[in-house]
Amino acid sequence: MIEKKAWKINGFLGILIFLALSAAATFNIVASVQETGFTNIVLAVVLLLLALIVSTGIQVVQPNQAKVLTFFGSYIGSIREPGIWMTVPFVAAKKISLKVRNFNSERLKVNDVDGNPIEIAAVVVIKVVDSAKAVFDVDNYEQFVEIQSETALRHVATKYPYDNYEEGDVSLRGNTEEVAEEIAKELQERLTLAGVEVIEARLTHLAYATEIASAMLQRQQANAILAARQKIVEGAVGMAQMAIQQLENSGTIELDDERKMAMINNLLVAIVSDRSAQPVLNTGTLY
Repeated sequence: MIEKKAWKINGFLGILIFLALSAAATFNIVASVQETGFTNIVLAVVLLLLALIVSTGIQVVQPNQAKVLTFFGSYIGSIREPGIWMTVPFVAAKKISLKVRNFNSERLKVNDVDGNPIEIAAVVVIKVVDSAKAVFDVDNYEQFVEIQSETALRHVATKYPYDNYEEGDVSLRGNTEEVAEEIAKELQERLTLAGVEVIEARLTHLAYATEIASAMLQRQQANAILAARQKIVEGAVGMAQMAIQQLENSGTIELDDERKMAMINNLLVAIVSDRSAQPVLNTGTLY
């Protein structure tokens, strides 16, 4: 089902036709009472029926609203333009809101790619762009959006780990923009059937499940400490190498292998240690 424009004319013209038919019917009723003519009564009834038929085709459309029209079970088109319109009589009109709306998903409990239970929720900004699909291709498009949003959110959450300290890897916590874009893309593929456009999707809640939250917090702290230590060691080794190289290039002193090892040891201890190093003055020699 694809949306199409319904036939329509200015609704005020329809009101004028209705008033004219009503006035003509009233005139014939008055004439029949005065002259007791059967012809005038029949004409008045016909004119009243025509006026009622014209009135059934008058539709009022609010801003950011569409009316889907069906004529005895057949879809004849939709009216999107706000105002008062006259269309085919005896149509059934269903209102569809075209406003931008938010859908807030419930907090879902899923397992990430590592099997860790997490809680995740998202907000999805949607808009109906095809009123015919929203009415005829799905039973209830609002319920359809709700179910498909949660399904897409679950699917994307199971593809990535909650957190990852390795460079270049995508995680739910570290790459929220990329994850949100993937949720919106997958959700758009699902909601096209219902004539709904996904404008934006954002994560509103992301956390480990309660039963493993404390354990995973300790794991995060350990991983953070380990990552920090690795950076400190890399920097300490570079600083030690740079210090020895500058001393040798300046030519002020010459260091043999044992003295180099002692200097490297002292520099690494001073830099890597989590406490301030206490200097020791050596009044003798290294030997």
